[in-house]
Amino acid sequence: MEMKLLMKLLILGSSLSFLSETTANAMINRSSSKIINPLTPNETRVRADLMDTIKNEATLRRIAPINARIDEIWKAIPGYNGIEIDVEKTYELNKGVIHLSAIQYLYKEIKPQISLGNLGAQPIHRGNPSKPLVSFMINVAWGNEYLPHIREVLKKHHAKTTFFLDGSWLKKNIDLAKDIAAEGHELSNHAYSHKNMSQLDRAQAIREITRTEQLLVSNLNVRNTLFAPPSGDFDMETVKIAKELNLKTILWTLDTVDWRNPTPQSIVQKIENNIKPGYLILMHPTKSSSQALDEMITVIERKGLRLGTVSEVISESRVPNQEALKNSSQIEE
Repeated sequence: MEMKLLMKLLILGSSLSFLSETTANAMINRSSSKIINPLTPNETRVRADLMDTIKNEATLRRIAPINARIDEIWKAIPGYNGIEIDVEKTYELNKGVIHLSAIQYLYKEIKPQISLGNLGAQPIHRGNPSKPLVSFMINVAWGNEYLPHIREVLKKHHAKTTFFLDGSWLKKNIDLAKDIAAEGHELSNHAYSHKNMSQLDRAQAIREITRTEQLLVSNLNVRNTLFAPPSGDFDMETVKIAKELNLKTILWTLDTVDWRNPTPQSIVQKIENNIKPGYLILMHPTKSSSQALDEMITVIERKGLRLGTVSEVISESRVPNQEALKNSSQIEE
């Protein structure tokens, strides 16, 4: 009797268990069907139109990257990143858009296949000619009296640039160099004692560069990547030594020749007549350049160019072009 009762209970429990599992599965299937197809036919069509529009615009708006190359005159020419619409992220951002004209596009940069690092030891005189950015390279070994006004003008225009510091000057002016760095400017290496690098043996050349590099690191915590040889004097051995020290050798594209004390207006006119995208403009803290700087920057800006540091000019990163990036679009870092 007890055995029969036990058997009935076991059968009843198994049946209930089966019913519970069946019920649960039915509920899951109903729920799953809602998750798999949450959109109405109209919403599905709108999403498909959205993706088609984004893909079409991606084809139209893509700008191919430019490879770095070696030019017969300018030697190493940096590459320049291309740009394209990030289709997936743009789609995710705009899922709620009703009118396709309201799409906001997200962009991503495309790196070139050949970069500066692939070109070997070569001097650099300029940035990529497709990059609407220029820089002053201010070589400092003297002229402290003109630095306050130069810095004030740069601040007025919200401009950042690169100061190449002579090591013997830097050793005596650490606090001043710290002030310049605190204003957002780039500090780089101009050798130690303004000697002609091509006339030094290997050991002397290394010492000229490393003495200044040590000052930049130990006193200013600067991790520098640039070297501007004094007076623009160098040979290929200089360039190779700099590369061994993880430094790029930087020359200029346009020279103010301010050490000859030209009139400020003649310097401005030279900029007006010659400035182009990617140019590096050599100047020093002199009376002529100090007085010309404000108008030089105005001319540069009037020509649709922006000012940056030398490192920014010779990098592959793009300068956002507001005509290309429509609808308040963004570039991803």
